[in-house]
Amino acid sequence: MLISLDDRLSFEKSKRGRRAVRLPASRFSEAKPLETIPQCLLRQTSIGFPELSEPDIVRHFINLSRKNFSVDTHFYPLGSCTMKYNPKINEWAARQAKFAALHPLQVESTAQGTMEVLSELEEGLKEISGMDAFTLQPAAGAHGELTGMMLVRAYHASRRETHRTKVLVPDSSHGTNPASAALFGYHVVEIKSNSLGCVDMEDLKSHLDEHVACLMLTNPNTLGLFEKNILEITRLVHEKGGLLYYDGANLNPLLGIARPGDMGFDIIHINLHKTFSTPHGGGGPGAGPVGVKKHLMPFLPGPLVSKTKEGYRWVSPGPRSIGRVKLFHGNIGVILRAYAYLKTLGKEGLRKVSEAAILNANYMKEKLKDTFTVATVGPCMHEFVLSLKSFGAYGVHAGDVGKRLLDFGFHAPTVHFPLVVSEALMIEPTETEAIETLDRFIDTMKLIAKEIVADPEMIKTAPHTLPVRRPDDVLAARKPILSYRDQVREKVLLAEAVA
Repeated sequence: MLISLDDRLSFEKSKRGRRAVRLPASRFSEAKPLETIPQCLLRQTSIGFPELSEPDIVRHFINLSRKNFSVDTHFYPLGSCTMKYNPKINEWAARQAKFAALHPLQVESTAQGTMEVLSELEEGLKEISGMDAFTLQPAAGAHGELTGMMLVRAYHASRRETHRTKVLVPDSSHGTNPASAALFGYHVVEIKSNSLGCVDMEDLKSHLDEHVACLMLTNPNTLGLFEKNILEITRLVHEKGGLLYYDGANLNPLLGIARPGDMGFDIIHINLHKTFSTPHGGGGPGAGPVGVKKHLMPFLPGPLVSKTKEGYRWVSPGPRSIGRVKLFHGNIGVILRAYAYLKTLGKEGLRKVSEAAILNANYMKEKLKDTFTVATVGPCMHEFVLSLKSFGAYGVHAGDVGKRLLDFGFHAPTVHFPLVVSEALMIEPTETEAIETLDRFIDTMKLIAKEIVADPEMIKTAPHTLPVRRPDDVLAARKPILSYRDQVREKVLLAEAVA
């Protein structure tokens, strides 16, 4: 990452003798804690921290933070990721010392409050999803997928159906679906989409046989469409003895409206960090609880929280359990945020979340359909996909548009995904954005469309207003520029080359 001259790294700004704080020696001269530490454990040389004044430190980190894009600072329409605003009261709840200071190895009697939260959250997730039981252990969506594949394997093994080696995955699915199935040793078979963007029923039927272990499906799918044939899909897979796995990445538009369990799914993971309030930009934190129907409950990871007359306690799901999938009981901070989110909104509030998300997405799609090609026909759910293919003659790609949006204070949508759409821009406004924000984004997209025609180089070389311009997408992760002095050297070389 390039660091601007105003935000030089603190080690490079260090000046010998500078201090942010000085503790009065008279206050601490009597205490000699170092005498209690063996000499062999004491550091013999300086730790080497930078020597800076407090204003330098504060300005350094504040200036860096002002250059970040986040849901608290910018519109973040990252399709299929549900990057929505997270209420600060949920952050407050997760930071409460009586929760945050607990140790996972404490005895049950000293952790009854946290165990009650876990139990009540499970009950809420069961009601929302239509499942019969949950484990809160999985630490993320992909971890939930892997847990789901373990459950699929254990279920078929218990029926002595080890010949079931195929997992069916639609061509529009998230990349983690085939990756999770393949990682666990399954043979992944891709199912084609039809002309409307949904599962091609004839192609699905052609792959259904006694070797199918599971169909992994996201509904709504990554084109933002609800699978109208979902009941037929689940019936066909069940008739062949396979299971149905629901990828919960797109659960945001279904809350209080439809339940995966009622559609016929056997297993589901829910992204608490997407749907139920945890800021997850940059890869974390996350939580991916996995829910199952009754016939899969014996295979759940353990231990599970159980409510008894004496209070809450940990119980084993039984000898057929797949065992732990996480060292302790789940990412408690994320679970607490989700719990606060559900308790604050309630059943009616959750339904309004989905209705607003659907309304916002369709509003934006209708406003942009005459400027860009819309990948699908008809109404969408919580997200929609545009295509830049009509601008192909100008040599501008979806990623270029995403970078140009940064100049206007918008984070980029998901670009070049789903792969079934050429030059895809996948936009999810979520339910938390005001119409003024949506209109400003719409106007900006229309302006960018005019720029593509009038000055395509403007788009190809964007962003123009940020301290970091266009790093090499491959080298940036392997050879990051971590020094402002390197940036100065690059500017000198660039100036010489131009001259």
